[in-house]
Amino acid sequence: MKKTLMVAALSGVFATAAHAQSSVTLYGLIDAGITYTNNQGGHGANWQMTSGSVNGSRFGLRGAEDLGGGLKAIFTLENGFGINDGTLKQNSRLFGRQAFVGLASNDFGAVTLGRQYDSMVDYVGPLALTGTQYGGTQFAHPFDNDNLNNSFRVNNSVKYQSVNYAGFKFGGMYGFSNDAGSFANNRAYSAGASYTWGGLNFAAAYLQLNGGGSTNTSGAVSGDATFAANRQQTWGAGVNYAFGPATAGFVYTQTNLNGLTGINPSASGRASLSALPSNSARFQNFEVNGRYALTPALSVAAAYTYTRASLEGVRPNYNQFNLQTAYALSKRTDVYLQGVYQRVNEGSGIDANINGLGSSAASSTNNQVAVTAGLRHRF
Repeated sequence: MKKTLMVAALSGVFATAAHAQSSVTLYGLIDAGITYTNNQGGHGANWQMTSGSVNGSRFGLRGAEDLGGGLKAIFTLENGFGINDGTLKQNSRLFGRQAFVGLASNDFGAVTLGRQYDSMVDYVGPLALTGTQYGGTQFAHPFDNDNLNNSFRVNNSVKYQSVNYAGFKFGGMYGFSNDAGSFANNRAYSAGASYTWGGLNFAAAYLQLNGGGSTNTSGAVSGDATFAANRQQTWGAGVNYAFGPATAGFVYTQTNLNGLTGINPSASGRASLSALPSNSARFQNFEVNGRYALTPALSVAAAYTYTRASLEGVRPNYNQFNLQTAYALSKRTDVYLQGVYQRVNEGSGIDANINGLGSSAASSTNNQVAVTAGLRHRF
């Protein structure tokens, strides 16, 4: 009897130890709101229920297994969905937001393989309000031309991220085309770095896509590419400084496109970018932002973005003003109210089009306003 009890006790100890060496976590975020737009798709004012006006609704599984010696196996599977209708996002992918597996070392960093974010998202995105909980989707730069709001992810990618070396981190990614006949047909690569010292944060990154709009649907960017172009080059840098309850920042990004044939989402109205006789394009974005915690529960955030675009003789300039206030009801649930105003210069023939309002959402004029009251819950 004593031997039986001892065996049972030891079995319980070993089971507990084995369980402690590996873990799987279910997590998620739900963002639902009511959005008023003064002019959408040329139909005048519109009221609609929206999902992910700030952060895309998602649920995911994240796991790790301790392999010993400071090494562990890791994985993430993350689904994106619309809370308003329950449909899958990211072109109806089951795990469209992220899907990767890899190895992580306490001393040397992590190598992961799968569908992942590029370096612009990883390093520069957190310094712009569009890449954070303080603005997100609707605060994106026009058409999310620099992908700071992660409109697309990179398939077939191998990614390296370093550990933190006294505030300095770096990483890179390569997305394979998976095309036996053309190694460069729809491939992607990026690299970035960041440095943190006290309240100062600095980051820079580069991204290049080759054939992002090609017919190679098994390539690096497929189905959710922002632009259909032979080549997209995006780079940028940002800096912010936190002092007490306040944070102020500046971000600059530039995107150059060659062989441009279309844009998604396309702007409707007087002239969409896909309708312009343009084989090349350039977007330059200048964002000034700040946020302030009035109390531990109440925060305000604001940003102004000036975007200068060039489309073979057509030069639209975008001015976008963003404002958000959020109140935390608990550690996991908050309510928010935010507004966006975008204006494009007269005479450019381009209509205003705030990101994240849905397909064919452009104004029929050169200005547009969107106001959203929403609720977010994290689990």
